[in-house]
Amino acid sequence: MNSIDPSLFSGMERAIFMRKDQSPIVYRYESLTQLRFELNLRIKILEAANGLLRSKAAFASFKKSRCNTIFWNLTAYGGFALKRGDLPSTAIRDIFTNGALYAFECSTAMVIVLYKAVLDSIGEYRFNQYFADLLLWYWVLDKDLRYITINSSRESYPGDILYFNNPDFIPDTPEWRGENVVKFDENLYYGHGIGITNAEGIIAVLNKIRKPNSTRSAYLLEQASYPDFKYLFHIAAGRSSDHYVYESVQQFNRNLITAKIGLSRQIRVFDICNH
Repeated sequence: MNSIDPSLFSGMERAIFMRKDQSPIVYRYESLTQLRFELNLRIKILEAANGLLRSKAAFASFKKSRCNTIFWNLTAYGGFALKRGDLPSTAIRDIFTNGALYAFECSTAMVIVLYKAVLDSIGEYRFNQYFADLLLWYWVLDKDLRYITINSSRESYPGDILYFNNPDFIPDTPEWRGENVVKFDENLYYGHGIGITNAEGIIAVLNKIRKPNSTRSAYLLEQASYPDFKYLFHIAAGRSSDHYVYESVQQFNRNLITAKIGLSRQIRVFDICNH
């Protein structure tokens, strides 16, 4: 097992690395380059969240969703289907440059943030190759994003997607049954329609949109999600993804994350080869 010098990283990358290094959970990487890729993609997720906030794209229910019809077809259920012949990279970037033409709810916002971050990490060529038939709606995700969810928000890091649940939401406004967020820091999150604030701020907003006389507060759900960084690393490197064994994180068990790799189960260990 090789130790890694934190000075190899700077800014938020170093902060994320230090948090993972100090965690009771240890993580496995094939190389230092693969670790750098994950850290960089996490930063790109934060940048994409900031970019979506600055774009002025509006919050709306699925029924009231809207998009730039130059690139997208608006579906009957409020999704955005990429038009045939248009490049997914161009269409995703349009959301950030022409945000006023768009409106969507928070789950779609998270999907948009993830696609933009992946685009900025793996480049246009690979993105257009692997994400050719985009549909932006709810949590419908391209298979090559390989979304992973673990059953704890405690073992989460900047760039992860978390969820604030609102158990007593008003049935007439189901878009406020909760808020999907990007984690920026230990108590700082971006939520579409709310902005960047702390957990207390998000809970305060959700608690204003509850059934009359409700006594159950909104709360942070014990889960965290993220794209499969290792799989995307192989895509970015131009390697065939066929040989990559999908790693599905199952659950927390006595503060340890177990992972299913092929037919085996093992603790994910932090094992870096310096190349």
